[in-house]
Amino acid sequence: MIKHFFIALCGSLLATLAGAQGVEATIKKNIEATLPDGTKVEGVRKLGVLGLYEVLVGGDLLYTDEKATHVIVGQIIEPKTQKNLTQERLDKLAQIKFSDLPTDIAIKQVKGNGKRVIATFEDPNCGYCKKLAKDLQSLNDITIYTFLHPILSPDSLDKSKAIWCAADRAKAWNDYMVNNKAPEAAKCDTAAVEKSMALARKLNIRGTPAIFLADGTRIPGYMPAAKLEEAMAKAAGH
Repeated sequence: MIKHFFIALCGSLLATLAGAQGVEATIKKNIEATLPDGTKVEGVRKLGVLGLYEVLVGGDLLYTDEKATHVIVGQIIEPKTQKNLTQERLDKLAQIKFSDLPTDIAIKQVKGNGKRVIATFEDPNCGYCKKLAKDLQSLNDITIYTFLHPILSPDSLDKSKAIWCAADRAKAWNDYMVNNKAPEAAKCDTAAVEKSMALARKLNIRGTPAIFLADGTRIPGYMPAAKLEEAMAKAAGH
């Protein structure tokens, strides 16, 4: 009898799983039919509240019913706790494994013992990147990996390549970002800059600066030094 119970239970679970996968496949198909050519749904997941399903498209979240007859664009917030469930989910999806970053294509700076680590994606013409660069001068015992992401101005790429080709890349970067001293023209293999830009696109980085902490947490924008110190301490605790 017990054996028959477990067989029935397993059959029920498999049927439930197949049903869930069927709903998700239907949602994916119906949503993709409304999207521009070539745009794909990256994931579908039952939300757990309001009977909705979460749909990931181009790094953004949409919400829909099980047949995708209606779509909700916006954020879901718990009134009692003031938790922004949409932002929490986006933050989780944006996390990376820090050790997977190809740091050989980044400008490396080591301050003090260099035990703490962060990675940034920056454009030399980005005002907030320059503000961040000045703030980072005050931090100690940190290794900074700066990935060049020249997307803001026509000459951003030229400046990035000149900095990458400098004999001392970290010095050339800080000379420009902190002291506004333009890098001297130089030639070298700049494939690393192109790879860095491709990596930023893969990580769906749409603006600069973007900061990643040791635990993979993404900070989408400028953060003052004091707040960054707090965030790094929290990441280290994880």
